[in-house]
Amino acid sequence: MKSFIKLIFFLIVTLYAQQEQEKINMSKKILKSDAEWETCLTPKEYKILREKGTEMAFTGKYYNHKEDGTYTCAGCDYELFSSETKFDSGTGWPSFYQSLDKDRIIEKEDKTLGMTRVEILCARCESHLGHVFTDGPNPTGLRYCVNSVSLDFKESK
Repeated sequence: MKSFIKLIFFLIVTLYAQQEQEKINMSKKILKSDAEWETCLTPKEYKILREKGTEMAFTGKYYNHKEDGTYTCAGCDYELFSSETKFDSGTGWPSFYQSLDKDRIIEKEDKTLGMTRVEILCARCESHLGHVFTDGPNPTGLRYCVNSVSLDFKESK
C-alpha cells in the first residue's frame, strides 16, 4: 500500500511539473521588429495584429464557426480561447465569454474612435485581438470580441 501511495504521489508531482513547464514554454514573450512581423504575416494580418485594425463584421472565417477545438493567436500560435466558451453575440465577430486563462490576454485602455474601450492583446506576442466588453452572457458577463484574422483554430481530436 505504501508503494502504491508513493507511485500515485510521484505521478501527480510529475504531471504538475509537466503542466508548469508547458506554461513557462508557452508564456515566453515573442519580440519581433515591425520588419520581422511583416515577413511572417500577410498584409491583412499585419494590419490587424500589429496596427490594431478591424475586419468588417460578418466577413471573418470564424464568426459563424462551430467546430470543437481551441482558438490560437494567428501571430504566435498561443492558445487563447476554447470553442466551449464561444457564443453568437450577433455582432459579426467571433465572441467568447472567457479566455483559456486570464494570463493569456493583456487588457489595455483604448481611447480611439472617440470612445473608451478595453483592447485585448495576446500575452505572448502582444498582437491585437479585438476588445472585451461587459455585455456578455453568464457566467462571466464578458464578451471578448475578436477579429477572425487574429485567430487560428486547432480542431479537437
